[in-house]
Amino acid sequence: MRGARTFGCALAVAAAMSACSDRSLHPHAEGDAARGGLLLQSYGCTACHEIPGVPNARGTIGPSLDRLGRRVYLAGVVPNSPQALALWIRAPEAIKPNTGMPNVNATQRDATDMAAYLYRLR
Repeated sequence: MRGARTFGCALAVAAAMSACSDRSLHPHAEGDAARGGLLLQSYGCTACHEIPGVPNARGTIGPSLDRLGRRVYLAGVVPNSPQALALWIRAPEAIKPNTGMPNVNATQRDATDMAAYLYRLR
């Protein structure tokens, strides 16, 4: 009985993970992704994060942002979407109080463009 339950749980997890990688489940991120890549540098995100395609983005304080667009959750607490990602960039403490992610005082447009860049990392 225990083995069957474990197998059933593993099967359910595998099905959920394959569904999460389905591109149709992830909304398209609005914004200027090319501009967003440049902004990630100017806002200093590269000091804390490794960000594919962004020069000198080799930070190790925060997590790597590789494949961010495939992640199910942001900061482990909020479902990943372009809008949630832009909010996380603008006001991380609104999503996760006492987070180590600093508020860089990004404008809405800048956050939307940075989210567009990051959300395309799949």
